[in-house]
Amino acid sequence: MADAQLTLSSRNYSSWSLRGWLLCRLAGLAVSEKMIALDDPDNRAELLLLSPSVLVPRLTHEGASVWDTLAIAEYLHELYPQAGMYPADRIVRAHCRSVSGEIHSGFANLRSALPMNLKVRHDRFPVFPGARPDIERVETIWSECLDGYGGPWLFGASPTVADAMFAPVVQRFLTYAVAVSPTSAAYCETVNSWPLMREWINAARREPDEMIELETEF
Repeated sequence: MADAQLTLSSRNYSSWSLRGWLLCRLAGLAVSEKMIALDDPDNRAELLLLSPSVLVPRLTHEGASVWDTLAIAEYLHELYPQAGMYPADRIVRAHCRSVSGEIHSGFANLRSALPMNLKVRHDRFPVFPGARPDIERVETIWSECLDGYGGPWLFGASPTVADAMFAPVVQRFLTYAVAVSPTSAAYCETVNSWPLMREWINAARREPDEMIELETEF
């Protein structure tokens, strides 16, 4: 039995749950998964006791309770530095932390205009103009990283925290047929073909189709 527990909500709709799960898998930490149905008042009340902000994912491990994705990344990196969650070079590692923090804290228009839905694929979709600057900024980040470090992942040959943080953005672009550059399209294919991503998507497709309306999930 795993000594760690990861509290998650919807696999299909929750970008934050996906990030936390990918981070644990990158670290090599075995976790038991606790799914919270946020539309159930009893479960919501339980989650309120576990995490005052009602945010998921939440990692419980050896007395620690960590419920923010960047905090989870840093916690796991401290425990498992050999896992390569961040690049070894100090300067490159700082770059990785910077772009991970940027996607974590910004891009509100992209989140609201293109909510994550792994079961859907649109041939075309009218993207809210206010989201365009966010999309352009994402592509700039990807281009700088892929050109600077050689790909196929953002920081070289292996996935890092940054790839886990941007994985939901990749899925949004694929779901809504967002037109991107060839470089971005190749990166989207890399992430979408990632065995961990395929495992998560397959599980998401088995979930009920009901949309959970919760602002923190975007």
